[in-house]
Amino acid sequence: MSSIPENILRQYQDLVEELNNHNHSYYVLDDPTVPDIEYDRQLRELQSIEGLYPDIITLDSPSQRVGGAALSSFSQIKHALPMLSLDNAFNNTELQEFERRLKDRLNSNDDIEYVCEPKLDGAAVSLLYKDGALIYGATRGDGSVGEDITTNVRTIRSVPLKLHGDNIPSTLEVRGEIYLPLSGFDALNAAALLSGDKTFVNPRNAAAGSLRQLDSKVTASRPLEMCAYSVGQYLADRVPETHEGMLSALRGWGFKINDLVETVKDIAACENYYQRLAERRESLPYDIDGIVYKVNSLQLQERLGFVAKAPRWAIARKFPAQEEMTQLIDVEFQVGRTGAITPVARLEPVFVGGVTVSNATLHNGDEINRLGVQIGDTVIIRRAGDVIPQIAKVVLDRRPENALPVVFPERCPVCQSMVRRTDGEAVARCSGGLFCGAQIKEAIKHFASRKAMDIDGLGDRLVELMVDESVIFSVADLYDLNVDKLVKLERMAEKSASNLIVAIAASKKTTLAKFLYALGIREVGEATAHTLAKNFGSIELIAKASVDELLEIDDVGPIVARYIVNFFQNPDNLSIIQALRDAGVEWEDIDLSSLEAQPLKGQTWVLTGGMEIMSRAEAKDELQALGAKVASSVSAKTTQVVAAPGAGSKLTKAKTLDIAVMDEQQFVSFLANYK
Repeated sequence: MSSIPENILRQYQDLVEELNNHNHSYYVLDDPTVPDIEYDRQLRELQSIEGLYPDIITLDSPSQRVGGAALSSFSQIKHALPMLSLDNAFNNTELQEFERRLKDRLNSNDDIEYVCEPKLDGAAVSLLYKDGALIYGATRGDGSVGEDITTNVRTIRSVPLKLHGDNIPSTLEVRGEIYLPLSGFDALNAAALLSGDKTFVNPRNAAAGSLRQLDSKVTASRPLEMCAYSVGQYLADRVPETHEGMLSALRGWGFKINDLVETVKDIAACENYYQRLAERRESLPYDIDGIVYKVNSLQLQERLGFVAKAPRWAIARKFPAQEEMTQLIDVEFQVGRTGAITPVARLEPVFVGGVTVSNATLHNGDEINRLGVQIGDTVIIRRAGDVIPQIAKVVLDRRPENALPVVFPERCPVCQSMVRRTDGEAVARCSGGLFCGAQIKEAIKHFASRKAMDIDGLGDRLVELMVDESVIFSVADLYDLNVDKLVKLERMAEKSASNLIVAIAASKKTTLAKFLYALGIREVGEATAHTLAKNFGSIELIAKASVDELLEIDDVGPIVARYIVNFFQNPDNLSIIQALRDAGVEWEDIDLSSLEAQPLKGQTWVLTGGMEIMSRAEAKDELQALGAKVASSVSAKTTQVVAAPGAGSKLTKAKTLDIAVMDEQQFVSFLANYK
């Protein structure tokens, strides 16, 4: 910028600051400070300077909110800390049960303070700021990896491009909801009708679709807003002690915080908040589908920790399900990966819960009998949030004379194998196993999924097509594919076929845990597969394990143990595993003797703060490889705490309990001793 006159540079910087302040007042505080005509005059002046001096343009310039060149696709961003989902409570009893679990875990009967937040119905996003400047924005994705939507979030005027205020963290990851106010939604659909375009079904779909536009100018044209509700990464000298304090800090740095957020003293006050907000729901200028309750104390949040997919210290209280009446046209029976036969109701399409519903689940034969439903009946459909629509009730006084009973099949609708039901289970299953076409399709989809063998490019439709065309009959047949076989399929070009063959070949190198998960053994998820691999070391030992031996593993109960034994006693499954190994699928067995000699076996470590030299996931893997258990909270049983920059209450508690603490550099040096 050396060629830009000093007076012009100062003028430009003043305009950027002044316009950003106007934006914040208008879009975040809802308190305009200047008339629109004055804002437009200043913006034109800014754009005039940028036209004369293109090098002067900064990332936080208001002119950058109009959108840039269209993208060809979205890249991916891995979340440093997972974006977890929330458990749900659908009534006050479930909410009270939530608090009982909290108090049991805290070993305390003291009242717990909560923050109550309207659950905005939009799209969750993560925004990363470094030294106050917006670096990237990402969608939630699968919770671990999201799409890079930085260009699009820059167009949203309630998203600060640069933070202002005091004590701004050096690293700040803000999580929030991007949504479309009802007025903006109505205007968007009105414009679509005028131009003959397709209208959006609801504001949530409109917001999500707007965020995923490859042309950011389209996103910029839509009146999206964002409310911040939490943080992920946080590196700062001072850390708030409460969630309420964190929201206040975010507001001070320029973020919009929902004005209905309220801190209450106990669970009874949470219920009172629910009743008050339920009464206001229909009059709000945006859609909400419930309330989120969060434990206010960040120290208690750390003590409570997380389960696999959700924090223990938060829960979403859903509003009553939305219902509508329609006619049941037919019932079809679908077959899942484990052979489960699921009745699916085909309905006269009806608009309920913000979407048009034409199918609903009937769960199982017992549910059909309980409802007494017949084909031709008028039924009440219930849809709560994103829950699959279901038939809640039959309107018996509208039953037609030609109504027909629903007959549960005795044979699989796909392979004609006998349908069997195990004592104690509500679900009936096809007995055809991997020789059932439907089960084969679902098994292959699961096998190829990201968390299993991660075969890029092998989508659901392609799997179904290959099975229908008899190109493959099992997961093992994937490794016998070639380009010639694939290009014969409809819409499969040679380049796509070649890319898929490369991806299949790359998947041959895997881990024992991933392979176990990919096999699709009933009730064996990622965590259980990892535990089995760590405790047995090889698939041969797992295959030979008895129920009693499996029950010695912490993560395995009687039902799961029986499923594992049954799976490996099936010769067809063993032949599939051998075929996969013959095709070159391989992994390294785990040396159990080395596990016995692990130097940190029996120790419990805690990681806190924002790690800079390595990611927290990498640090956790290193510690687990050395035999340590990595916990989410500090207790008297903690052996060692690793305190990276920004460490807060965990570090304080470690010092209080006189637990050994090392910084990240010391930790890296410590690990080097075991390389």
